[in-house]
Amino acid sequence: MRAVLTWRDKVEQCIYDLAFKPDGTQLILAAGNRLLVYDTSDGTLLLPLKGHKDTVYCVAYAKDGQHFASGSADKSVIIWTSKLEGILKYTHKDSIQCVSYNPVTHQLASCSSSDFGLWSPEQKSVFKHKASSKITCCSWTNDGQYLALGMFNGIISIRNKNGEEKVKIERPGGSLSPIWSISWNPSREEHNDIMAVADWGQKLSFYQLSGKQVGKDQSLSFDPCCISYFSKGEYILLGGSDKQVSLFTKDGVRLGTVGEQNSWVWTCKVKPESNYVVVGCQDGTISFYQLIFSTVHGLYKNRYAYRDTMTDVIVQHLITEQKVRIKCKELVKKIAIYKNRLAIQLPEKILIYELDSDDSSDMHYRVKEKIVKKFECNLLVVCANHIILCQEKRLQCLSFNGVKEREWQMESLIRYIKVIGGPPGREGLLVGLKNGQILKIFVDNLFAIVLLKLATGVRCLDMSASRNKLAVVDENDTCLVYDIHSKELLFQEPNANSVAWNTQCEDMLCFSGGGYLNIKASTFPVHQQKLQGFVVGYNGSKIFCLHVFSMSAVEVPQSAPMYQYLERKMFKEAYQIACLGVTDADWRELAMEALEGLEFETAKKERKKRGETNNDLFLADVFSYQGKFHEAAKLYKRSGHENLALDMYTDLCMFEYAKDFLGSGDPKETKMLITKQAEWARNINEPKAAVEMYISAGEHVKAIEISGNHGWVDMLIDIARRLDKAEREPLLLCADYFKKLGNSGYAAETYLKIGDLKSLVQLHVETQCWDEAFALGEKHPEFKVDIYVPYAQWLAENDRFEEAQKAFHKAGRQGEAVRVLEQLSHNAVVESRFNDAAYYYWMLSMQCLDIAQADPAQKDAMLGKFHHFQHLAELYHGYHAIRQYTEEPFSFHRPETLFNISRFLLHSLTKDTPVGISKVNTLFTLAKQSKALGAYKLARHAYDKLQGLRIPARLQKSIELGSLTIRAKPFHDNEELVPLCYRCSTNNPLFNNLGNVCINCRQPFVFSASSYEVLPLVEFHLEEGITDEEAVSLIDLEAPRPKRENKWQELTSNNSQTLRLDETMDSMGDDDPFKAKLSFEQGGSEFVPVVVSRSVLRSMSRRDVLIKRWPPPLQWQYFRSLLPDISITMCPSCFQMFHSEDYELLVLQHTCCPYCRRPINDPGP
Repeated sequence: MRAVLTWRDKVEQCIYDLAFKPDGTQLILAAGNRLLVYDTSDGTLLLPLKGHKDTVYCVAYAKDGQHFASGSADKSVIIWTSKLEGILKYTHKDSIQCVSYNPVTHQLASCSSSDFGLWSPEQKSVFKHKASSKITCCSWTNDGQYLALGMFNGIISIRNKNGEEKVKIERPGGSLSPIWSISWNPSREEHNDIMAVADWGQKLSFYQLSGKQVGKDQSLSFDPCCISYFSKGEYILLGGSDKQVSLFTKDGVRLGTVGEQNSWVWTCKVKPESNYVVVGCQDGTISFYQLIFSTVHGLYKNRYAYRDTMTDVIVQHLITEQKVRIKCKELVKKIAIYKNRLAIQLPEKILIYELDSDDSSDMHYRVKEKIVKKFECNLLVVCANHIILCQEKRLQCLSFNGVKEREWQMESLIRYIKVIGGPPGREGLLVGLKNGQILKIFVDNLFAIVLLKLATGVRCLDMSASRNKLAVVDENDTCLVYDIHSKELLFQEPNANSVAWNTQCEDMLCFSGGGYLNIKASTFPVHQQKLQGFVVGYNGSKIFCLHVFSMSAVEVPQSAPMYQYLERKMFKEAYQIACLGVTDADWRELAMEALEGLEFETAKKERKKRGETNNDLFLADVFSYQGKFHEAAKLYKRSGHENLALDMYTDLCMFEYAKDFLGSGDPKETKMLITKQAEWARNINEPKAAVEMYISAGEHVKAIEISGNHGWVDMLIDIARRLDKAEREPLLLCADYFKKLGNSGYAAETYLKIGDLKSLVQLHVETQCWDEAFALGEKHPEFKVDIYVPYAQWLAENDRFEEAQKAFHKAGRQGEAVRVLEQLSHNAVVESRFNDAAYYYWMLSMQCLDIAQADPAQKDAMLGKFHHFQHLAELYHGYHAIRQYTEEPFSFHRPETLFNISRFLLHSLTKDTPVGISKVNTLFTLAKQSKALGAYKLARHAYDKLQGLRIPARLQKSIELGSLTIRAKPFHDNEELVPLCYRCSTNNPLFNNLGNVCINCRQPFVFSASSYEVLPLVEFHLEEGITDEEAVSLIDLEAPRPKRENKWQELTSNNSQTLRLDETMDSMGDDDPFKAKLSFEQGGSEFVPVVVSRSVLRSMSRRDVLIKRWPPPLQWQYFRSLLPDISITMCPSCFQMFHSEDYELLVLQHTCCPYCRRPINDPGP
């Protein structure tokens, strides 16, 4: 152990106490009436703290690092934060002698000359307790349960957290031996709490919590002023009147001096979790030291001895991992081990131990000799009968009695010394010097032999097992290997810090450096693996490595060097390496390589090692490698290993000879032989022969692979038809090859054979044989999705989107069907194909209706979408004519139709305007047609509306001119254009703020889907309890109506004929119950639908009633024509109403319904 001064400072006042912040970054000193805060890394004074009015005697830091406390001769205690701010102050009646924080609860104990106080942050007041004498020191136990107080009268009082005395220790010296410093051992590994006590009777003592003394008092030659433990409790620091700090073990054994000072040492502490020590002195000197504990150890083959806790020696067997501890109770300075000897140097003597027995695993040592004499040496070596002391340039050989027998004086400092064996009393030493000289010295010879002279100093040395080679690590970290006899440099390797030869193999060594372990065999390249530490020994397959303070045995497989020898056909050397430790696979490889290289002796050794003793078998292997195959086969047969003969002939493709060794027609062996023969034929480019052989061997898969890869369809057909349908794997492989080769018909035949309908469906889909796929789908509906989904995707890829949508619908993929339609609708709107957009939105609405019918969970959402899409379809269908009128040069529609359409659209666009529909175009059309038809008021209104919109440049002039010319027209509308409500007979304005409903009865108008005239239809609802089927049957009855009696009377006179209305007759003689239901009071704000009863239904004519037969979950809608003479046609698919003449004309033009595009010949739903 040595102490290195890191930094030093000096202040004018005495340093009475100091404390470290728990993380070790700051040091708090009590100097005069101030606290000084230092940075521990470089000794910088960070801040002086002023708060006390007199000398500060004590300081302590809480273990949580949040607060520290200081006590002063001014009778006050100040609590400071870690930010160096004072936050609390309280006082005692006398000067404060010591303070200490509880390590667990952070309760503060402050002690004065007459009492002590306990304070914690959560309490307001300080609990004080009287003391029988002046308290000089205090210390808490590890668990924070007890507080020990050291007093001037020589008594130690142990109190609990409440201040109650539990144990009282009275020291023999009494008041003549004041207790000056106490400290509890902080180690968590100790079973009992141990307290170290230093008094001014110049004694060091140890006590348990119970008050029982541990061991005896140890005399000191000075008055101790301070005592403190290292963080883990392994060492004690003690300073006092001897002007130095001494290091002791936890048991009180003095180890050495940390640092000598010029005045009394009043305080010394260890930086937390480190080996740094700070010392505070009477003259104000602060010294900061680093303690360096050197490794003291020795190694010989499998035994490693090292120092532990400075006073013990542990001997470790590196193979068995056994350990034995030798307690010396003094500082161990040097250790040396050799064979059965162990030498330990203590401060005043050298102990020589020997093993109890010659057993290699024996770990019991006993003292053989003691040399009671103080020696100063750098290195210590022990031999069978001598010890060798190395002191700088001088070597001394002493007998076990301490008598100096021989001495050697070297030219330079001795850097390395090692015993390399020899007879007892005549051992040889290998010595390396700083000047690069390497010497060999025999213990019984006064003359040293110079082996080599290097240019740089020697760091490490080792000699090979046969003493023929020498490995050296020099100061440049280079590993140099020399031939001892010729002095020739054999090779050198960089990045080495230590080297060791393998004790069992002459040509193998290992060296460490740069975080790697390097193994070198002969002159082959180095094999590397990661390893931290220093190599100190190499025995067989074990490498002994020292990392920091621990020695470990690393098992290293010797495979890499063995293969290096094998590559160069050095079989004997490879065998030697294998004996050190390789895997079974490596042994087999060695045997095979030896046989191939005709090194039969090595191969035979390997076989013996595996326990094989059959010489015929070995000789057969030899003959086979020599090319004497028939002789080898005979020997295989004689030794009962016909299978080896069969394998040999098969490997040689000598199949005719191989057949002779087939065991009693074993089908497995026969198959194996034919298979190998087929493989041989395949390898020599005879694929057809190989296929036939594979088929005869039953290896159909391989036969199919060859045939398929060569495109031999006929061969594949033959194999597929031969195979049983249970052999699915080869048949499926056949089908795959048929598909690859474009023979889908044969693939279909194969799939049918094994009944793999799914694969057949996939085949039809991949080859786009849709008719066959549809036929299969009709027979097996479970494959419908597998057929129609790819079909729909194929249609979509070929721009047949409407068919694709229907295919998705048929496959049950409603989501995809809806998405296709939505995309089609969007595209049609973007491309201004509004007629198509109307059709697609109508189809979308019907899709949503289907989903609502199939999935009750989505019913409400889908019905909402249905109505939305129906509305959009009607708008786009109407807007198609508007766009044609405004965008194209010629219009095919009559002015009345355009007038009605534009009014219909404007009344429908009460909320948001759908994408693509232009209000400008609609109002422009309305204005133009209104003016043409004489609706000047409406035209003026339309032009006014246009003024608030953004008008395209192409319409700008036309609209401006129209706005001016309309002013010249009268401010009224043509009465013939005014729409009539057929329910309440109210004339409605041409521009209706309520939309497409009557302003009086709120009855929705029913429009023709071609001319957009208001049709004479009134919707009615069924009375509760009447089903649709019953309503239809009642309407179909057409009950006869009673004839009206003539209300008029004809009178004839001489010159005239007179008609007279008979007032007596019932003026309400019209007995049509439906018309009675149409009565409506003027001005109602709520729409009241017409509800009819059974009798009313019975009175209706089937010709006058139109029914929209919606599929569920929608209800049917009923309409009554109030002008039966006007013929109205309803499309049975989309339920749109038309004037019959218009419908027939449009159907003749388009061959389908103009709205839903239902073909003429389609009977409809």
